[in-house]
This record gives sequence, structure tokens and C-alpha cells, in this order.
Amino acid sequence: MNHHFRRLAHVALATVTALVLAGALALLPVVGGAQVSAKQESADEVPAVTAGAAAPPKVSMPDAETVVLLLRTTLLTLNDALQTGNFTVFRDMAAPSFREANSAARLSAIFSNLAQQNVHLTAVAVIVPQLTEVSGVDTMTNTLRLKGFFPGQPVRIDFEVIYQVVAGRWRLFALGVQPTAVVPVGAPNPPAPAPAGKAPEAVPKKKGEPWLAKTEPAKTEPLKK
Repeated sequence: MNHHFRRLAHVALATVTALVLAGALALLPVVGGAQVSAKQESADEVPAVTAGAAAPPKVSMPDAETVVLLLRTTLLTLNDALQTGNFTVFRDMAAPSFREANSAARLSAIFSNLAQQNVHLTAVAVIVPQLTEVSGVDTMTNTLRLKGFFPGQPVRIDFEVIYQVVAGRWRLFALGVQPTAVVPVGAPNPPAPAPAGKAPEAVPKKKGEPWLAKTEPAKTEPLKK
């Protein structure tokens, strides 16, 4: 496993505080990308834990290898759906609330922008994702939010994903994907325009005439005999 990513993940986990899901999910803005989430449950719909009932097992933060595997699996499964037009498998790998909120046909419509742009995500199989934001595990909802990108030229893939533990396994709960153009590092700057001469002095026009520019005649010297 790439040591750089391991260090990045550890630093992110130590510095980013846990985020609590409340109301609508705030995912990546959709500009040529797509986002989808699970059905949100109100507080009244969350079953209460009665006295004496066994507490649910504590969910711990997955290690760096698991995070990379989760992200790659999600985007590669999405890529298969984009290339085939069949989102059944992509839907089936998600959390129950995600499947309840999104049919395969609805997912196809949501991600139609990516399909129309002919976006291919196969490169994520060999590229290490760069995390820009990692929340701790939300113990109230057993969810984990990850935000970052898969580097690439001339386009990188920005993502924001929320996973939820269901029966001991991390499953997709919400997803935002955004292709973003990247300016190559060290690309030459465009050449500066040539310095212009003295700007002509504008003079008022006579009635019915366009604006005129008053310019000085070119200076000449007599030819030496």
C-alpha cells in the first residue's frame, strides 16, 4: 500500500472532526457530474433502544487499505453501469435505504450526464485516491463520509461518498461524482502581448461622422546626399 496515502489518511483522521448527517445530504455541486443519495429517515423513524436491549456493535474506522478498496469498487461498478447502461448491479451493492430510494432506471437518469460525456473510470483501478476530507464514523447512523479525487490528466475525478455499515459490511449510502479539468503542472504561460505604442487621442466627431483618432504623423529625416 502506498505509504504516502497511509500518511495522508492518518493525518486526515487526526484533524477532521466527525460530521453528523441531518436533513439533505450536501454533496458535490453538479456541474457535468452526478450525485445520488439514500432515503433520509426522520428521527421518529429511528428505532429506540430499550433498557436491557443489547447495544449494537461499535463501528470502527476502516483502515487505509479498506478505504481504497471501497472507493475503487464503487467507481468501477459505476463505470460498468455507465458503459452498459444497466445500473442493477450498482444499485444492488448499496445500502437498503439507497435501493429503496433509487430504482435502476432512476440511477440511469441521474448519471446520464456522465454517460453523455463518455466518462471512463477504469483508471481508478490503479490510481491511489487523494483524500481531502474524512469524517469520523457517525455512530448514530453508522456512516462514514469521504471526499477527495482520483488524480488524472487532463481530467481528474472528484468524488464525495457516504458509506453505511449494514450487517457488518460497508455499503454505498450516497455518491457524488464530478469530472474536473486539470491544468498540467509546469505548463507554459501564454506569451505576453507585444507592447503597444502611444494610444491615439480621441477627438470629438463632427455631426454625422464617426469618432476619429488623432495620430501624429511619422517623423522622417531628409536623406543625406
